[in-house]
Amino acid sequence: MSSNPTRTFSRRAVLGTAAAFGATLAAPALAQTGPETYEVEGDIGSNTRRNVSSFRSLQWQPYFSNTRNGAVLVDTTSRALHFWSEDQTIYRLYPTSVPLTEDLTRRGRTEIVRKVVGPEWRPTPEMKKRNPEWPDYVGPGPDNPLGTHALYLSWQYYRIHGTHDTRKIGRRSSNGCVGLYNEHIAELYSLTQVGTQVLLI
Repeated sequence: MSSNPTRTFSRRAVLGTAAAFGATLAAPALAQTGPETYEVEGDIGSNTRRNVSSFRSLQWQPYFSNTRNGAVLVDTTSRALHFWSEDQTIYRLYPTSVPLTEDLTRRGRTEIVRKVVGPEWRPTPEMKKRNPEWPDYVGPGPDNPLGTHALYLSWQYYRIHGTHDTRKIGRRSSNGCVGLYNEHIAELYSLTQVGTQVLLI
């Protein structure tokens, strides 16, 4: 330990500043712009406004009777995903994309039934009807609409997944699934398990 208190303070200040700067780089840049919007600084060089009304921390008790196997709440109004670990020591809040229309939005209770790193993507029959020009299959990689990780729900065709198109986050932009930034879905993937309960409201 240094006998020079000024030197010790300076070293701590530098390390603290570096840690704070590193944490800032690790997460998408969010800047508050009003009560219902924030800005996402993407790599396309311009800021895009997103609606995040009611984007705030929540308690699990109004939505779940317990947190067995962990609990995921997707609020389609605020476009936010909440996660609580089984022992309630971990809580996460992520911005999401949600379905384009009410017709594509499903609400209710389900659970994670499968977890995949590097998912494959195939459009559903309904998606092909609406978009016949879409490919029948996209393999894992940078062009995959499911991003780097996918959590498959018990409802057929429904997923919580990543996206390489960060412009979608905070918007009504999906065909039914819930999308997260790739770094957020990677973290959620590590926190959840097959059997984690999911509620979409």
